[in-house]
Amino acid sequence: MASQCGALAGNVAMALAAAPASVLDARSACVFGDSVVGLVVQFEQGDERPLVAALQAAAPTAQVHARELDGGAYAAWAAEQTAPKHVLSLLSRRVSAAQLAKAVAIVHAHGLQLEGIERLSAVPPAQGGEKACLELALAGDIENAEALRAELLAAASELGMDIALQADTLQRRHRRLAVFDMDSTLIQAEVIDELAKAAGVGEQVSAITERAMRGELDFRASFKERLALLKGLDVSVLDAIGASLRLTEGAEQLFAGLHRLGYKTAILSGGFSYFARQVQARLGIDYVFANELEVVDGKCTGVAIEPIVDAQRKADLLRELAAKEGVSLEQTIAVGDGANDLPMLGLAGLGVAFRAKPLVRQSAQQAISTLGLDGVLYLLGVKDA
Repeated sequence: MASQCGALAGNVAMALAAAPASVLDARSACVFGDSVVGLVVQFEQGDERPLVAALQAAAPTAQVHARELDGGAYAAWAAEQTAPKHVLSLLSRRVSAAQLAKAVAIVHAHGLQLEGIERLSAVPPAQGGEKACLELALAGDIENAEALRAELLAAASELGMDIALQADTLQRRHRRLAVFDMDSTLIQAEVIDELAKAAGVGEQVSAITERAMRGELDFRASFKERLALLKGLDVSVLDAIGASLRLTEGAEQLFAGLHRLGYKTAILSGGFSYFARQVQARLGIDYVFANELEVVDGKCTGVAIEPIVDAQRKADLLRELAAKEGVSLEQTIAVGDGANDLPMLGLAGLGVAFRAKPLVRQSAQQAISTLGLDGVLYLLGVKDA
């Protein structure tokens, strides 16, 4: 099928070569063996009939449609080419027609023009795939960004999808540093809650953790409070907990992709370095910044060691790492799930709330809830292939 599409494009090119015309724009697409080639052509003699005849001869089974653009129509078309460009990424386990229609209707209502659609995910089996992403190329000025974002968030929640709208800039595909929260982001657990279960104070600590991640409690104060409840915990349990930790869906694929693209990566975690270093080894992460567990005579003291990696510390570390690696903040990515991640998510060029609490989803630049961590690659324009 691909060869059939290529043949049509080649035939069109040959027909153009014989025509006294200048090609102002050319675009093509191929879907399941059907090819579409669109051309904007300026004729030296003002007559399109020879070209139409040549195209019909070159592709006798194709349908050829031609229309003349007057000066005003051409000027309007040319002006559209200089309009601001945007990219809308639609992510879902399987993109439905209703999801696509809703996204297109919203952007059209806000004055954006749809210029093209491309699939970034691998072709799924007929019965459905595990993940899907369509990338929509848009053009136009966004007059009310907050209203547009609110409508997209509401549609995403209603139809079980993720929608990310970004300016289509050079930086979008050329970021160079990615930093991550660990607990409930890179791994499927809050380690401090697991430690608390071993210490017999699981429910008490989990309740505090939940409120802190929702932004209802100051992280620094809540961290000290939870850590104090672990006083006397035997460190022999650490190995067993570490061995039981599971990476989040898509983590290995994401880091493999980032490494191929030449990214530097880091863990910026309000959890503990003992476990962060294990995750570092599994995923090949460059830097780790996390909290230390103070241990005396084989027992946790329950005392926090400064500096605590809290919300502000994460943002500061992102700045420091960007400076160290010689990249701008616009070239950075930050991914996290809790309220203590919001400062670094807001500071990064691309901030992604991953399977996050409602407050974090609403406040972050972008959010992924339906797919695994490797969905971040789609926001960079990376195809599965």
